Amino acid sequence: MRGISRATPVLFAVSAFGLVFGAQASQRGLRFLEVPLMTGVNFAGGSEFAAIGLWAAPPPLLLIVAFTFLINSRHLVMGAALTPHIRHLPQWKILLGLFFMCDESWALSYADTISRTEAGHRHAFSPAFYAGCGAVIYLGWLASTTLGAAVGPLLGNLRDYGIDMAFPAVFLVIIAGMWKGYRAGLPWLVSLAVAALTYLSIPGAWYVAAGTVAGLGTAFCLAKPE
Repeated sequence: MRGISRATPVLFAVSAFGLVFGAQASQRGLRFLEVPLMTGVNFAGGSEFAAIGLWAAPPPLLLIVAFTFLINSRHLVMGAALTPHIRHLPQWKILLGLFFMCDESWALSYADTISRTEAGHRHAFSPAFYAGCGAVIYLGWLASTTLGAAVGPLLGNLRDYGIDMAFPAVFLVIIAGMWKGYRAGLPWLVSLAVAALTYLSIPGAWYVAAGTVAGLGTAFCLAKPE
């Protein structure tokens, strides 16, 4: 219940962005049932938008795979951050949980894990909390993308309504919730600056990798040896 209550406010923004994706997917030629099949099996909003943006007849499969891998490479870092807290769990639980890992569920669960660690819990990561977050966001994403596929052709370009601002708003809330001071936030600022410059100067999704590497490099340089 804690996970559900924490994830519910995020659900509204996720659902708005899901409507945009469903509408774009249907306008790109995906059939109604193909949209929830894609979003339910893949469950990675950023890479799904990249795939739809590159979609054509026939689709450039190798290019789509390369771009989606590049965008989803951030999950390598996210999974590594959770590893010390979940290594005691059975492998099947870990693999099942990682399938439902997205930016929002990871951020909420990681913040909860850090809070429980500071409170002295031996196993600070709560699988139940994570499951509550993941269920709300997964089902909300699946439902909203399906609804977007159904009503998208009737509404036209949903970006005209400003709904696409929902996704950046979610990340601003996530950053605010994980804020630990200006020194800890410096890697985020460097990552943002490098990603923005790369986006403006190099075509494609290279800004994702560039921002990630720059942020990790800055965090490594600022880290204090134990």
